[in-house]
Amino acid sequence: MAPPLWNDAESKETASARTQGTGSSAVPKNALVRRRSLLFGAAAVGAVGALGAAGCSKVPTGDTLARLKSQGTVRLGIAGEAPYGFIDEDGAFTGEAVELAKVIFKRLGVDSVQPVATEFGSLIPGLKTQQFDVVSAGMYINNERCQEVIFSDPEYQMLDSFIVRKGNPKKLFNYQDAFKAKAKMGTGPAYAEIDYGIAAGYKRDEISIFQDPVAGMNAVEAGRIDFFAGTALTGRDVVRKSTKAEATEAFAPIVDGEKQIDGGGFTFRPTDTELRDAFNVEIHKMKKSGELFRILKPFGFTKDEMTKLTAEELCK
Repeated sequence: MAPPLWNDAESKETASARTQGTGSSAVPKNALVRRRSLLFGAAAVGAVGALGAAGCSKVPTGDTLARLKSQGTVRLGIAGEAPYGFIDEDGAFTGEAVELAKVIFKRLGVDSVQPVATEFGSLIPGLKTQQFDVVSAGMYINNERCQEVIFSDPEYQMLDSFIVRKGNPKKLFNYQDAFKAKAKMGTGPAYAEIDYGIAAGYKRDEISIFQDPVAGMNAVEAGRIDFFAGTALTGRDVVRKSTKAEATEAFAPIVDGEKQIDGGGFTFRPTDTELRDAFNVEIHKMKKSGELFRILKPFGFTKDEMTKLTAEELCK
Protein backbone atom coordinates (compact mmCIF):
# COMPACT_ATOMS: atom_id res chain seq x y z
CA MET A 1 0.00 0.00 0.00
CA ALA A 2 2.21 -0.06 1.04
CA PRO A 3 3.71 1.26 3.24
CA PRO A 4 6.66 2.28 7.78
CA LEU A 5 8.88 2.04 10.36
CA TRP A 6 6.83 -0.15 12.69
CA ASN A 7 5.34 -3.61 12.89
CA ASP A 8 1.79 -4.45 11.85
CA ALA A 9 0.18 -4.95 15.23
CA GLU A 10 -1.48 -2.90 17.95
CA SER A 11 -0.27 0.71 18.28
CA LYS A 12 2.73 0.17 16.03
CA GLU A 13 0.58 -0.73 13.06
CA THR A 14 0.51 2.95 12.24
CA ALA A 15 3.08 2.43 9.58
CA SER A 16 3.39 0.68 6.27
CA ALA A 17 3.25 0.56 2.65
CA ARG A 18 1.28 0.41 -0.29
CA THR A 19 -1.92 1.54 -1.53
CA GLN A 20 -3.66 1.76 -4.87
CA GLY A 21 -1.90 1.89 -8.17
CA THR A 22 -2.05 3.69 -11.46
CA GLY A 23 -4.57 3.41 -14.18
CA SER A 24 -4.08 0.82 -16.89
CA SER A 25 -6.05 -1.76 -18.77
CA ALA A 26 -5.11 -4.29 -16.11
CA VAL A 27 -6.49 -2.21 -13.25
CA PRO A 28 -10.21 -1.46 -13.73
CA LYS A 29 -11.27 2.14 -13.28
CA ASN A 30 -13.39 1.29 -10.25
CA ALA A 31 -10.94 -1.16 -8.71
CA LEU A 32 -10.48 1.09 -5.68
CA VAL A 33 -14.20 1.19 -4.92
CA ARG A 34 -14.64 -2.51 -5.57
CA ARG A 35 -11.76 -3.27 -3.23
CA ARG A 36 -13.52 -1.52 -0.36
CA SER A 37 -16.85 -3.22 -0.88
CA LEU A 38 -15.53 -6.69 -1.60
CA LEU A 39 -12.69 -6.80 0.90
CA PHE A 40 -14.38 -5.25 3.89
CA GLY A 41 -17.91 -6.54 3.39
CA ALA A 42 -19.20 -9.00 5.97
CA ALA A 43 -19.22 -11.84 3.47
CA ALA A 44 -15.60 -11.30 2.51
CA VAL A 45 -14.43 -11.02 6.10
CA GLY A 46 -16.35 -14.17 7.00
CA ALA A 47 -14.75 -16.06 4.14
CA VAL A 48 -11.29 -14.97 5.23
CA GLY A 49 -11.99 -16.10 8.78
CA ALA A 50 -13.10 -19.50 7.59
CA LEU A 51 -10.00 -19.94 5.45
CA GLY A 52 -7.79 -18.80 8.31
CA ALA A 53 -9.35 -21.20 10.78
CA ALA A 54 -8.88 -24.09 8.39
CA GLY A 55 -5.27 -23.10 7.73
CA CYS A 56 -4.33 -22.83 11.40
CA SER A 57 -5.26 -26.40 12.21
CA LYS A 58 -4.08 -28.22 9.08
CA VAL A 59 -0.75 -26.74 8.02
CA PRO A 60 2.02 -29.29 8.65
CA THR A 61 5.56 -28.41 9.61
CA GLY A 62 8.68 -29.28 7.62
CA ASP A 63 9.89 -28.37 4.12
CA THR A 64 7.31 -25.81 2.99
CA LEU A 65 8.26 -25.85 -0.69
CA ALA A 66 8.02 -29.65 -0.79
CA ARG A 67 4.61 -29.45 0.89
CA LEU A 68 3.38 -26.81 -1.54
CA LYS A 69 4.52 -28.93 -4.48
CA SER A 70 2.78 -31.95 -3.01
CA GLN A 71 -0.52 -30.17 -2.42
CA GLY A 72 -0.25 -28.18 -5.65
CA THR A 73 -1.51 -24.94 -4.10
CA VAL A 74 0.01 -21.93 -2.36
CA ARG A 75 -2.17 -19.61 -0.28
CA LEU A 76 -1.25 -15.95 -0.75
CA GLY A 77 -2.13 -13.32 1.81
CA ILE A 78 -3.17 -10.12 0.01
CA ALA A 79 -4.58 -6.81 1.24
CA GLY A 80 -7.15 -6.18 -1.49
CA GLU A 81 -5.17 -3.19 -2.80
CA ALA A 82 -4.64 -2.23 -6.41
CA PRO A 83 -2.14 -2.56 -7.99
CA TYR A 84 -0.68 -5.23 -5.69
CA GLY A 85 -3.50 -7.72 -5.14
CA PHE A 86 -7.20 -7.03 -5.59
CA ILE A 87 -10.50 -8.29 -6.99
CA ASP A 88 -11.22 -7.09 -10.53
CA GLU A 89 -14.57 -6.26 -12.12
CA ASP A 90 -15.14 -9.90 -13.00
CA GLY A 91 -14.62 -10.99 -9.40
CA ALA A 92 -11.20 -12.51 -10.11
CA PHE A 93 -8.05 -11.94 -8.07
CA THR A 94 -5.30 -10.06 -9.91
CA GLY A 95 -2.59 -7.45 -9.30
CA GLU A 96 1.15 -7.24 -9.84
CA ALA A 97 2.02 -9.37 -6.83
CA VAL A 98 -0.65 -11.95 -7.61
CA GLU A 99 0.37 -12.24 -11.27
CA LEU A 100 4.04 -12.41 -10.32
CA ALA A 101 3.27 -15.13 -7.78
CA LYS A 102 1.46 -17.19 -10.42
CA VAL A 103 4.52 -17.17 -12.68
CA ILE A 104 7.14 -17.84 -10.01
CA PHE A 105 5.29 -20.55 -8.10
CA LYS A 106 4.46 -22.30 -11.37
CA ARG A 107 8.20 -22.45 -12.05
CA LEU A 108 8.77 -23.76 -8.54
CA GLY A 109 6.37 -26.62 -9.23
CA VAL A 110 3.25 -25.22 -7.54
CA ASP A 111 0.47 -24.95 -10.12
CA SER A 112 -2.33 -23.24 -8.20
CA VAL A 113 -2.37 -19.85 -6.43
CA GLN A 114 -5.12 -19.19 -3.90
CA PRO A 115 -5.28 -15.53 -2.77
CA VAL A 116 -6.65 -14.91 0.72
CA ALA A 117 -7.78 -11.32 1.32
CA THR A 118 -7.40 -9.61 4.69
CA GLU A 119 -6.66 -6.15 6.09
CA PHE A 120 -3.07 -4.98 5.61
CA GLY A 121 -2.37 -4.88 9.34
CA SER A 122 -3.40 -8.54 9.61
CA LEU A 123 -0.98 -9.86 6.99
CA ILE A 124 2.04 -10.58 9.19
CA PRO A 125 -0.06 -11.97 12.08
CA GLY A 126 -1.93 -14.14 9.57
CA LEU A 127 1.30 -15.41 8.06
CA LYS A 128 2.69 -16.26 11.49
CA THR A 129 -0.49 -18.14 12.43
CA GLN A 130 -0.45 -20.00 9.08
CA GLN A 131 -3.62 -18.54 7.62
CA PHE A 132 -1.61 -18.37 4.41
CA ASP A 133 1.76 -19.59 3.18
CA VAL A 134 3.20 -16.37 1.76
CA VAL A 135 2.24 -12.69 1.83
CA SER A 136 1.96 -11.31 -1.68
CA ALA A 137 1.00 -7.67 -1.12
CA GLY A 138 3.98 -5.57 -2.18
CA MET A 139 4.81 -5.10 1.50
CA TYR A 140 7.56 -2.60 2.28
CA ILE A 141 10.71 -4.18 3.68
CA ASN A 142 12.07 -2.53 6.83
CA ASN A 143 14.13 -3.37 9.89
CA GLU A 144 11.20 -3.80 12.27
CA ARG A 145 9.37 -6.22 9.99
CA CYS A 146 12.60 -8.09 9.36
CA GLN A 147 12.66 -8.94 13.07
CA GLU A 148 9.42 -10.91 12.57
CA VAL A 149 9.50 -12.30 9.03
CA ILE A 150 11.86 -12.76 6.09
CA PHE A 151 11.50 -11.14 2.67
CA SER A 152 12.33 -11.86 -0.92
CA ASP A 153 14.40 -9.22 -2.64
CA PRO A 154 12.01 -6.43 -3.68
CA GLU A 155 10.12 -6.52 -6.94
CA TYR A 156 9.84 -2.72 -6.97
CA GLN A 157 11.01 0.46 -5.26
CA MET A 158 8.72 3.35 -4.41
CA LEU A 159 8.69 7.08 -3.75
CA ASP A 160 5.93 9.11 -2.11
CA SER A 161 3.46 11.65 -3.44
CA PHE A 162 0.73 13.87 -1.98
CA ILE A 163 -2.86 14.19 -3.14
CA VAL A 164 -3.60 17.91 -2.86
CA ARG A 165 -6.21 20.36 -4.09
CA LYS A 166 -5.85 21.54 -7.69
CA GLY A 167 -3.03 24.02 -8.06
CA ASN A 168 -1.45 22.85 -4.81
CA PRO A 169 -2.38 26.13 -3.08
CA LYS A 170 -0.21 25.49 0.00
CA LYS A 171 2.81 24.46 -2.10
CA LEU A 172 3.23 21.09 -0.42
CA PHE A 173 6.03 19.07 -2.00
CA ASN A 174 7.35 17.05 0.95
CA TYR A 175 6.63 16.38 4.62
CA GLN A 176 8.85 19.20 5.83
CA ASP A 177 6.99 21.71 3.60
CA ALA A 178 3.68 20.43 4.91
CA PHE A 179 4.67 20.68 8.56
CA LYS A 180 6.03 24.21 8.16
CA ALA A 181 2.80 25.24 6.41
CA LYS A 182 0.77 23.71 9.28
CA ALA A 183 -1.07 21.66 6.67
CA LYS A 184 -3.58 19.07 7.83
CA MET A 185 -2.23 15.63 6.98
CA GLY A 186 -4.09 12.45 6.14
CA THR A 187 -2.94 8.97 5.17
CA GLY A 188 -4.05 5.34 5.44
CA PRO A 189 -3.95 2.81 8.27
CA ALA A 190 -0.58 1.12 8.82
CA TYR A 191 1.09 3.28 6.16
CA ALA A 192 4.79 4.20 6.29
CA GLU A 193 3.68 7.75 5.61
CA ILE A 194 2.52 8.10 9.23
CA ASP A 195 6.09 7.82 10.47
CA TYR A 196 7.40 10.03 7.69
CA GLY A 197 5.01 12.72 8.89
CA ILE A 198 6.10 12.21 12.49
CA ALA A 199 9.76 12.46 11.43
CA ALA A 200 8.93 15.86 9.90
CA GLY A 201 7.37 17.12 13.13
CA TYR A 202 3.74 15.97 13.17
CA LYS A 203 2.32 14.37 16.29
CA ARG A 204 0.64 11.02 15.77
CA ASP A 205 -2.77 12.29 16.85
CA GLU A 206 -2.53 15.18 14.38
CA ILE A 207 -2.59 12.79 11.43
CA SER A 208 -6.04 11.80 10.12
CA ILE A 209 -6.39 8.16 9.11
CA PHE A 210 -8.64 7.15 6.21
CA GLN A 211 -9.66 3.69 5.10
CA ASP A 212 -8.12 4.09 1.67
CA PRO A 213 -6.80 6.74 -0.76
CA VAL A 214 -10.24 7.30 -2.31
CA ALA A 215 -11.58 8.39 1.08
CA GLY A 216 -8.43 10.48 1.55
CA MET A 217 -8.91 12.23 -1.79
CA ASN A 218 -12.53 12.93 -0.92
CA ALA A 219 -11.36 14.57 2.30
CA VAL A 220 -8.88 16.71 0.36
CA GLU A 221 -11.58 17.77 -2.10
CA ALA A 222 -13.91 18.66 0.77
CA GLY A 223 -11.22 20.67 2.56
CA ARG A 224 -11.17 18.46 5.65
CA ILE A 225 -7.43 17.84 5.16
CA ASP A 226 -4.82 19.63 3.05
CA PHE A 227 -3.08 16.54 1.71
CA PHE A 228 -3.25 12.77 1.66
CA ALA A 229 0.15 11.07 1.77
CA GLY A 230 0.74 7.83 -0.10
CA THR A 231 2.93 6.28 -2.73
CA ALA A 232 3.55 7.81 -6.13
CA LEU A 233 1.46 5.02 -7.64
CA THR A 234 -1.40 5.98 -5.35
CA GLY A 235 -1.31 9.60 -6.36
CA ARG A 236 -1.13 8.94 -10.09
CA ASP A 237 -4.14 6.65 -10.06
CA VAL A 238 -6.51 8.14 -7.54
CA VAL A 239 -6.63 11.64 -9.04
CA ARG A 240 -7.10 10.50 -12.63
CA LYS A 241 -10.73 11.57 -12.85
CA SER A 242 -10.78 14.25 -10.18
CA THR A 243 -11.50 17.85 -11.16
CA LYS A 244 -10.60 19.13 -7.69
CA ALA A 245 -7.45 17.24 -6.74
CA GLU A 246 -4.04 16.49 -8.21
CA ALA A 247 -0.93 14.52 -7.29
CA THR A 248 2.40 16.13 -6.52
CA GLU A 249 5.64 15.01 -8.13
CA ALA A 250 7.16 11.90 -6.58
CA PHE A 251 9.77 12.48 -3.87
CA ALA A 252 11.85 10.54 -1.38
CA PRO A 253 10.78 11.15 2.25
CA ILE A 254 13.57 12.32 4.56
CA VAL A 255 14.10 10.74 7.99
CA ASP A 256 17.03 11.86 10.16
CA GLY A 257 18.51 13.67 7.19
CA GLU A 258 18.49 10.61 4.93
CA LYS A 259 16.29 9.96 1.90
CA GLN A 260 14.04 6.95 2.23
CA ILE A 261 13.46 4.79 -0.84
CA ASP A 262 11.16 1.93 0.02
CA GLY A 263 11.02 -1.45 -1.65
CA GLY A 264 8.24 -4.02 -1.59
CA GLY A 265 8.66 -7.77 -1.62
CA PHE A 266 7.08 -11.13 -0.83
CA THR A 267 6.95 -12.10 2.83
CA PHE A 268 7.75 -15.51 4.34
CA ARG A 269 7.87 -17.12 7.77
CA PRO A 270 11.41 -17.09 9.27
CA THR A 271 11.58 -20.89 9.03
CA ASP A 272 10.96 -20.82 5.27
CA THR A 273 14.41 -19.71 4.12
CA GLU A 274 14.62 -22.45 1.46
CA LEU A 275 11.32 -21.32 -0.06
CA ARG A 276 12.41 -17.68 0.04
CA ASP A 277 15.78 -18.50 -1.53
CA ALA A 278 14.15 -20.49 -4.34
CA PHE A 279 11.77 -17.58 -4.93
CA ASN A 280 14.71 -15.16 -5.10
CA VAL A 281 16.46 -17.25 -7.75
CA GLU A 282 13.43 -16.91 -10.01
CA ILE A 283 12.81 -13.22 -9.40
CA HIS A 284 16.44 -12.39 -10.19
CA LYS A 285 16.18 -14.27 -13.49
CA MET A 286 13.08 -12.22 -14.30
CA LYS A 287 14.81 -8.95 -13.43
CA LYS A 288 17.73 -9.79 -15.67
CA SER A 289 15.54 -10.80 -18.63
CA GLY A 290 13.12 -7.88 -18.29
CA GLU A 291 10.19 -10.22 -17.67
CA LEU A 292 9.54 -8.70 -14.24
CA PHE A 293 8.96 -5.25 -15.74
CA ARG A 294 6.68 -6.70 -18.41
CA ILE A 295 4.48 -8.21 -15.68
CA LEU A 296 4.40 -5.05 -13.55
CA LYS A 297 4.01 -2.50 -16.38
CA PRO A 298 0.28 -3.14 -17.05
CA PHE A 299 -0.39 -2.27 -13.40
CA GLY A 300 1.09 1.22 -13.75
CA PHE A 301 4.70 0.58 -12.79
CA THR A 302 7.41 2.40 -14.72
CA LYS A 303 11.10 1.66 -15.13
CA ASP A 304 11.72 4.20 -12.35
CA GLU A 305 10.07 1.70 -9.99
CA MET A 306 12.36 -1.16 -10.99
CA THR A 307 15.13 -1.76 -8.45
CA LYS A 308 18.42 -3.47 -7.70
CA LEU A 309 17.91 -3.06 -3.95
CA THR A 310 18.11 -6.22 -1.84
CA ALA A 311 16.12 -7.27 1.20
CA GLU A 312 19.37 -7.29 3.18
CA GLU A 313 19.93 -3.59 2.42
CA LEU A 314 16.35 -2.65 3.28
CA CYS A 315 16.34 -4.67 6.51
CA LYS A 316 19.17 -2.56 8.01
